[in-house]
Amino acid sequence: MIGKGKSISHTRASMAYGWNQEKDAENVLKEFLHGDSPNEITKEFKMLQDQNYHCTKNTLSFVISPTIEDGKRLNKKDLQTITKRFIHEMKLGERQAIAFVHQDKDHKHIHLYVNRIDFKGVAYNDSFIGKRSQLAAEKVAEHLGLTTVKQVQFERGFNLKEIRTEIKRRHDLTMKQFKPKSFDAYLKSMEANGVKVIPSINNQKKLQGFRFEFDGHNLKGSAVHRNMTLGNIGKQISGINGASILKENKVSINLGGKIVDLTPNMALKIVKFIIKKAIQKGISY
Repeated sequence: MIGKGKSISHTRASMAYGWNQEKDAENVLKEFLHGDSPNEITKEFKMLQDQNYHCTKNTLSFVISPTIEDGKRLNKKDLQTITKRFIHEMKLGERQAIAFVHQDKDHKHIHLYVNRIDFKGVAYNDSFIGKRSQLAAEKVAEHLGLTTVKQVQFERGFNLKEIRTEIKRRHDLTMKQFKPKSFDAYLKSMEANGVKVIPSINNQKKLQGFRFEFDGHNLKGSAVHRNMTLGNIGKQISGINGASILKENKVSINLGGKIVDLTPNMALKIVKFIIKKAIQKGISY
């Protein structure tokens, strides 16, 4: 569950959005209010807000978003419970408040509006309200057995680690199985092993790296593994003409029918590696 909060001055306009019936808005909470329209509610808010003319951003606007999976099983009573618990965690006390649930894009989320000015004319302290809103949402989720942001982040991190490991495994398999002699052959071999390799080409039409697309994830080489940067992949591919690179400080590469060049620094890095390997093997250029 995610919680966002801020103080606003445009009460009526913001509340009108929350009341938008085209988004299948459903009222789940109304505290100390009688109106049935944004204009009426705004006027009721203003009766208290006029007691504190020093405060200009005098309405608190919150968005409370359960995860999509949690949202699918939450009914109106559950959403009302979430809203009331959130108000409790934010220590808002007895104040005018109204909340709506939006269900657009299959993602239920609550729009909550609370009068920042209480019945004594005192303004709620909104310091760090964004951070406090998130912490309150975490507490609500924990209390009600819903998914917290920390759980979502952990799962995403865990899944991403598995994705990185699998892409690297398929890269190693490609090198061992197909022994590609060029970058183009490497791209085709990786695709045969279920990983789409996308060249990153700059404005000068020079190849500066690869991105790897697998199982809905798109990661640059360095994010997968340090050995999967362009330079390190180039070192693993034995079919590059080192002498040509050394002479012209560039190399033209065919990638999917398109001719691109390595950047000078990348070409130099690869040729130094090739020369070093050649010397080790006793081969003279």
